[in-house]
Amino acid sequence: MFFRIKQSGPRSYLQIVANRREGGAVRQNVIATLGRADELTASGGLAALLASGARHCEQVLLLSALQADLEGPRVLAKRIGAPLLFGRLWEETGCRAVVEDLLAERLFEFPVERAVFATVLHRIMVSGSDRACERWMADYDIPGVDGLALHHLYRAMAWLGEELPAAQQAGATPFAPRTVKDLIEERLFARRRDLFSELSVVFMDTTSLSFDGEGGETLGERGYSKDHRPELMQMILAVVIDAAGRPICSEMWPGNTADVSVLVPVIDRLHSRFGIGRVCVVADRGMISAATIAALEQRGLEYILGVRERTDSLVRGVVLESTRPFIPLCVTRADGGETQLFVKEVTVERRRYIVCRNEAEAQKDAADRQAIVEALDQQLKRGDKALVGNSAYRRYLRTTGQTRAFEIDPGKLADEARFDGLFVLRTNARITPLQAVLRYRDLLQVEQIFRTAKALMRTRPIYHSSDAAIRGHVFCSFLALVLRKELDERCRRAGLRPEWGDVLRGLDRLQQATIEQGGKTWSVRTGADGCACAVLKAVGVAPPPRVQATPPPISTEPPTPPKRRSRPQRGATRP
Repeated sequence: MFFRIKQSGPRSYLQIVANRREGGAVRQNVIATLGRADELTASGGLAALLASGARHCEQVLLLSALQADLEGPRVLAKRIGAPLLFGRLWEETGCRAVVEDLLAERLFEFPVERAVFATVLHRIMVSGSDRACERWMADYDIPGVDGLALHHLYRAMAWLGEELPAAQQAGATPFAPRTVKDLIEERLFARRRDLFSELSVVFMDTTSLSFDGEGGETLGERGYSKDHRPELMQMILAVVIDAAGRPICSEMWPGNTADVSVLVPVIDRLHSRFGIGRVCVVADRGMISAATIAALEQRGLEYILGVRERTDSLVRGVVLESTRPFIPLCVTRADGGETQLFVKEVTVERRRYIVCRNEAEAQKDAADRQAIVEALDQQLKRGDKALVGNSAYRRYLRTTGQTRAFEIDPGKLADEARFDGLFVLRTNARITPLQAVLRYRDLLQVEQIFRTAKALMRTRPIYHSSDAAIRGHVFCSFLALVLRKELDERCRRAGLRPEWGDVLRGLDRLQQATIEQGGKTWSVRTGADGCACAVLKAVGVAPPPRVQATPPPISTEPPTPPKRRSRPQRGATRP
């Protein structure tokens, strides 16, 4: 039904009309004629009629109150997209159940699991310190976080990094004890493991985190800073990922721990923690040393390791000089394209090497070097002093004559061209060269996940002063990585490849306002953009209705029985 103005000569009449289908046509049926439109407006009868009808439609009453700017409506808006999406993933990955099980015997007076989830959600959306998280929570509708304060977040972080009793320290590394976060990692892995699961290939990478303070009792040490802050105390963070790119565990060590010394202890821990059998370690050249390889072979472990082809004398002088022919291979990329590779296998002193040349990368390396040489030639014309501090230039220069002037060295250019598009692997695994190259290529693809992990794990500033709280603080970033990977996997199954920035913006735009007026409460949400809708659908989350009346809270007090009126006795007279 709707209102209609009906013209009759010079006058206009207001009618209520309903559409009705008769046969194949739609006809308008006049329900009532309310009177002349000018007279209804002048007398206020139309306004009274509409206000009377609005009492039976809560949405219209709400809009009328807001439009009139009446005193009393209280509006509170919060973001709901991220809590809806990642709250579902938090439950379905088992994170909530595992944390709550470990808390069952602890008598905390605040919801620790909610504090952990809020911190993880903060890592996903903006990252930062726990102080920032406390203020950030006020803008998001996170169930169960009402009343949480900064000291609750600190205590939750300390619980995650709390050392286990001495009886549960079996398998601890020389660099760090076993803590509560280790139990969470092991139980999460057990929940997703089935009869067909195997952890036969693992990838590990490390990064460093710097502290604004001392960095705890043992974690803060001077060491190599990968985020270019050598003046600060450092800690080393490692993330272990399986062949599917799923995070398995995280390890944390003092900042002066060398990468080459941690690979074997971590592999030993994988055996004891996750009950795995056959392991093939795939690692980049930064974690390789002669002692590491010897320890892997002593334990009977298979490995595929990158080799420093420029500095390893055996590889540079023997392997690369081998006259064995290259075999052409065509490898399909993840985006559907193809990569042309040339591979050959060389065995030297019972060591198996696989040399691989990527033609596309070789052309790129040659073009990059040519650009450097052209810029170098321009710098030489300006004088030698401009070249002193540039390491990219010095690698192609030599000094000449008694003046010790710089000039481009053709021999260095030719020697550098030998390594265009080239990488060398060392392996003891009983696999074909193609399989070894594909495994190592998986590592290169997983490096994208590590870049995501490092972005999430870069949780500066860290204000905690105890090792336990620092471990818990960083571990929340690992849990954020678990949820991020689960979201990526579900988007992949749904045929989606959204940009991460678009996902975060779309989720933040999804907000809900709570409006209280006249003892009633309404929830009104904003619309969701295409990216947010697609991601929510991939996870199986439906956003709430656009406008919804919230029922009043149910009273827990028993209803008061009505007073019974006493009846006069028969025969008695009323006063």
